[in-house]
Amino acid sequence: MTSTTASHAADLVAALLFILSLAGLSQHRTSRAGVVYGIAGMALALIATIVVAAQSISAGAVALILVATAVGAAIGLWRARRVEMTQMPELIAVLHSFVGLAAVLVGWNSYLEVESHGDAQTRIGADLLGIHHAEVFIGIFIGAVTFTGSIVAFLKLSARIKSRPLVLPGKNALNIGALVAFVALTVWFTISPSLPLMIAVTALALALGWHLVASIGGGDMPVVVSMLNSYSGWAAAAAGFLLNNNLLIVTGALVGSSGAYLSYIMCKAMNRSFLSVIAGGFGIEAPSGGQEEQGEHREVRAAEAAEMLAQARSVIITPGYGMAVAQAQHPVAELTRRLRERGVEVRFGVHPVAGRLPGHMNVLLAEAKVPYDIVLEMDEINDDFADTSVVLVIGANDTVNPAATDDPSSPIAGMPVLRVWESEQVIVFKRSMASGYAGVQNPLFFRENSAMLFGDAKQSVEAILHTLGSDGHHGESSTGRQTSLAGR
Repeated sequence: MTSTTASHAADLVAALLFILSLAGLSQHRTSRAGVVYGIAGMALALIATIVVAAQSISAGAVALILVATAVGAAIGLWRARRVEMTQMPELIAVLHSFVGLAAVLVGWNSYLEVESHGDAQTRIGADLLGIHHAEVFIGIFIGAVTFTGSIVAFLKLSARIKSRPLVLPGKNALNIGALVAFVALTVWFTISPSLPLMIAVTALALALGWHLVASIGGGDMPVVVSMLNSYSGWAAAAAGFLLNNNLLIVTGALVGSSGAYLSYIMCKAMNRSFLSVIAGGFGIEAPSGGQEEQGEHREVRAAEAAEMLAQARSVIITPGYGMAVAQAQHPVAELTRRLRERGVEVRFGVHPVAGRLPGHMNVLLAEAKVPYDIVLEMDEINDDFADTSVVLVIGANDTVNPAATDDPSSPIAGMPVLRVWESEQVIVFKRSMASGYAGVQNPLFFRENSAMLFGDAKQSVEAILHTLGSDGHHGESSTGRQTSLAGR
């Protein structure tokens, strides 16, 4: 078997492993196997690439590749061990930026390598040279948009910049104008390639990527993460064409298509179109009027919440990003176990865009070893709230907001939400009465069957656990204590 044949065989096996990885990651029970398949596929791809490269480059260059691989692996392992689950969204955004930057560098290198030889037309062929130039231009454009867009997403998700959308005059016209300019530059470059055009498209794409994501509000960040995931996949596929690497083309297409489909699912879950997300607007920080008093809220303490849970026949827990911030998943898992031992039916209702990353809550609950069969999606559990004794809203806000169904003027009007208010009692775990990440006030807090349990979610759940384990001594009750929003 020649080295070329072995390389093609390795590429095929690696591509199959990546497909198996995606299939495994689609379900909780097979997610670990999916990760293993992905690691094996990437390891095989790296080994095959290095072996093939070693036959055409110097030993010194191979040594540099091995050093770069080792350094990258060390940094990846270090970061993976240190990253908190709450930091995963911004970490993924940064990783997307690396893919975009790599695509830009590959495009520039491919252009300079071809144009540095005076016989480019002879080497590539007159018919293929124009296609090559178009590939270079498109790859650089997609990569640069992904790079700066991912950087802005990282800054928003990590709260280094405000999450509200940037609203420039005629922002949609700016985006459309940039796309039209890109098409025109691509045609020009294909006919008459030049270095100034390369610089122009790179600068245009970097500016568009920055403006595109900066104009999107914080409430749409889950969609932005999956959208950038798709962009990074197409950038990798474009790099694969330039490098004549079939595995990179296949892998990029897998990532690009799966990211695009995930973006579609996220948009559907928020009752928004992809174009409306690009146009921004959802996630604008609420004006002062949006934070004014909307009524009175009822406050409870952990002991009282424990009493309500002990007397309940069924409980649904709806987690959100606040649970991730407080790292409350393990106490929540223990509370679930305790209640089930008492004969209480406990289930979880997870909204598709809960948290700031698709699947964020599912990963947290799986980490805490919550049984898979009681973690249900919104569509599976929404009709059951009306027959539920108590709902615990732990760190969620926008995904349980009744304004989505009751207020046509609300920024989230029409967004499918978990109908927690239909249950007998709702206990909302929050640090304060502040609005959620999308900046929209939640009327749920002021409903008669809702009560607020203020404080850190982890400490609150642990206090409930302590009370449940203290032989029914629930301490002083604070039922009925009314506190107006203006008085807090």
